[in-house]
Amino acid sequence: MRLFFFLTFLCSMKWVELKMGELGVLSNPNYKITALLDHLAMITVQSDARGIFDCKPLGLIWAHFPEFYSKKNTIMFDDLRRNFVMNPKNGLTIKPFRKAHANRDSDQELVKLTEYLLAIAELDDISKLDHSKWKYYAEDGSKRRRHA
Repeated sequence: MRLFFFLTFLCSMKWVELKMGELGVLSNPNYKITALLDHLAMITVQSDARGIFDCKPLGLIWAHFPEFYSKKNTIMFDDLRRNFVMNPKNGLTIKPFRKAHANRDSDQELVKLTEYLLAIAELDDISKLDHSKWKYYAEDGSKRRRHA
């Protein structure tokens, strides 16, 4: 199985492309980005608990490309859990990356996330996992690999 990554940003595509270009994401063959989505890809929903807000609708991507993408092979990460309201089984909450200039060398969130994604990449259906426990799963998996 192959996992697919969609990057969604709360700004215009102009800024998305600029930021990703500056980071070298678009030109580096090691990044396997399926698509970049700007704020226009989000939909507005209403919730009793959260009121009116925008969220990321994976269902739209699945509907447009059912031969490639489904709830079984797609995961999204965000620091805002509400962005997964339409697809809670396919969302993974990560820490926000703040103070990049000070934390760039010590932040381990993406390292742990990489371990988790590698651990689940071969599963038939990642929507059956409890992604809220991803850090523990990644730690257990890396311990098994180190001791194997």
